[in-house]
Amino acid sequence: MLRIAQVFNNNVALVNLDNKRQAVAKGKGIAFKKTRGDYIKANRVEKLFTLETETSRQNLYFLLKDIPIDVVTTTYEIIDVAQQKYHVKTLDYVYITLSDHIFSAVKRLEDGSYLESLVPDLHKQYQTEYAAAYEALAIINNNLGVNFPRSEAKNLALHFINAIGQSDEEQRFDQTSEATVSEIVQDVLSKHGILRSTSNDNYYDRFMIHLQYLVDRIKHSDHSGTVILPKVISELENSYPKSYVIASEIFNEIKKKIYPEISEDERLYFVIHIQRLIAETPMTEV
Repeated sequence: MLRIAQVFNNNVALVNLDNKRQAVAKGKGIAFKKTRGDYIKANRVEKLFTLETETSRQNLYFLLKDIPIDVVTTTYEIIDVAQQKYHVKTLDYVYITLSDHIFSAVKRLEDGSYLESLVPDLHKQYQTEYAAAYEALAIINNNLGVNFPRSEAKNLALHFINAIGQSDEEQRFDQTSEATVSEIVQDVLSKHGILRSTSNDNYYDRFMIHLQYLVDRIKHSDHSGTVILPKVISELENSYPKSYVIASEIFNEIKKKIYPEISEDERLYFVIHIQRLIAETPMTEV
């Protein structure tokens, strides 16, 4: 029997496990007419997503502020499959960035503003991450009742690639460095006339989330053997020249002033985020 700590809806609840651990339990009607302190039969639980650390518990509550529980549980299922089946090792912040992406993509699909991914195809360099991404796409379409094109897997794979690393028991972010990175980015964007507005707030905020964990990625990630090929960077430069110039300015400022060891991969992520911010259309096929 699992004791309920919080009911999210009829099908999802937060439950207490042994040793003061908690988990998100999912199953048809498992929390119907139940409240905190009631019990759920373990054999009725279809999925159980364990929250091993305080960071993971904080991430859950952060997500639930703005993202529907069905998107959150879908994200947990995707990451569970990626870790257990494909042995993809990621830092904990992927729960936040991936759920945010899925929620935003679903909204765009529903309101007719969704555009197929322009992210370069990196499946040859990241075969495992792409395999996990294609299964993730099937999970999203099934769980959320949507029908994304196959190219959406490139976006999902990028989240796995971006979060590659060995997760610590507790990740502690360097808030001073984080603030400095954000200041550098906002200064460069402002210089190019890019400010947060009602038309770009979603992409702007997602870029800020990316930056929030940049410090931790640099400290924990191991990109040896998973470096973005120069050919891919060259294709991005040719396809999105304005975005590439702005991204490179940000990359070089961070490299010079804060982290000389910043991975070249970050330049690619900056280009993609900025391309979305300024809606630069590709000049050549990527």
